[in-house]
Amino acid sequence: MRSTAAHLRLTVTALMYAAGERQADLAAGLGITQGQVSRKQGGTAHWSLDDLDRLSAHYGIPVPDLVCGADHAVTRLPAARRAAHLGGTQTTITP
Repeated sequence: MRSTAAHLRLTVTALMYAAGERQADLAAGLGITQGQVSRKQGGTAHWSLDDLDRLSAHYGIPVPDLVCGADHAVTRLPAARRAAHLGGTQTTITP
């Protein structure tokens, strides 16, 4: 059974893919460095509760939907944030 931290890393990966983002894009949206995103996604650092709030704002998804699993979170991603390969109309969000 995966840990909650591992599930959140999978969810963030799925959301990045669904939004057509790279780690650098996510880092810019959250106001942290790409290295910090890399460490959080690699499991050597953890996503904090404050990070969850920032992820929620960045993706336009309520925090509870972020912790319900990757599939659920991706279905909650607003159409304007979905990349074209998912049939969305992605727009760029500037921090």
